[in-house]
Amino acid sequence: MRRKNVVLTPEEWVRQHVVHYLINHLGYPKGLLSLERGHRYNQRQKRTDLCALGPAGQPLLLVECKAPSVPITAAVAQQAAVYNQTIGAPLLLLTNGLQHFCWRVNFEKRTNERLNEVPPYPGQ
Repeated sequence: MRRKNVVLTPEEWVRQHVVHYLINHLGYPKGLLSLERGHRYNQRQKRTDLCALGPAGQPLLLVECKAPSVPITAAVAQQAAVYNQTIGAPLLLLTNGLQHFCWRVNFEKRTNERLNEVPPYPGQ
């Protein structure tokens, strides 16, 4: 998707499998997936692992990938939540390829709803 070769690190392996799952099983359009997109947070340049855009081009799903050896902890969830304050995606997915946690974020009510699975792309 990036049109260049990248080193297949354990985290990259997880990222590529998430991309495959989103496209081939949940109907996310390949053209609306953005890998390692840069954004600014507190005057610092950060990168999100994966961001899926909705039909109107707005952020829909923010994905934070970790290597399989890295447990999904509260610190990982906090990192993703902090990134999502600037991205504004209503869906948040944390995965290390073995464990997956997905939430629906309501920014107006400042609440999170834990989901059992990643929702399919709207209209699928």
